[in-house]
Amino acid sequence: MERTTALVSGGKDSIYAAYLAECQGWPVHELLVMRPEDPDSWMFHTPNLDLVRWQAEAWGKALRVHPVAPGDAEAETRALEDAMRGGGRGPVSVGAIASSFQWSRVLRAAQAVGRRLYAPLWRVDPRRVVAEEIAAGMEICVVQVAAEPLGEDWLGERLDADRARRLTALSRSHAAVHPAGEGGEYETLVVDAPFWRSRLSIDRARIERRGAWARWTVEAAHLIPHGIPVR
Repeated sequence: MERTTALVSGGKDSIYAAYLAECQGWPVHELLVMRPEDPDSWMFHTPNLDLVRWQAEAWGKALRVHPVAPGDAEAETRALEDAMRGGGRGPVSVGAIASSFQWSRVLRAAQAVGRRLYAPLWRVDPRRVVAEEIAAGMEICVVQVAAEPLGEDWLGERLDADRARRLTALSRSHAAVHPAGEGGEYETLVVDAPFWRSRLSIDRARIERRGAWARWTVEAAHLIPHGIPVR
């Protein structure tokens, strides 16, 4: 059985894609995090990347972090290619939904090193993707907003069915809002899932503002094993 590398950011789509890989019989043996030095990375999610180590522990997966030096999209693609050279020769799961910019570069990196991509969410209706992620029991928090009319009142809040409906309505009236946040309109953090052994409890967070975005940055967190009440 080929072991899968899951390219993850800690957000809903990459974690869900990794879970689906396991459901399809491709066991995930490691979570791979691309860690850009530039908070305005061309290709990669940057909020709360330190928390992926807690997600990996909660899920019982190995963690591998690959640094990404500042540069353009081509430099970031080369960094991804270098990262994909490690972790074996099995498939790489990705959470891409609709961004051709991201997809073309991830595909190119995988082909360069002879690894297959597993992209179960690619070109799936984004409203369906978000609904399925919520229905799967994942607890998802919004950790960054970068498009009007999404404001700071969304930060730290759970992405539930009601907020998913609000995002769908906003996407119809505001072209800048994608229902799944595929263009970076909003970013997320998974804090719990039925396939984890523990949940991530946030102890302390702060709101940061930079340019067009506002970010909910977690300063302290810990794991609580499933079965222990959350106080």
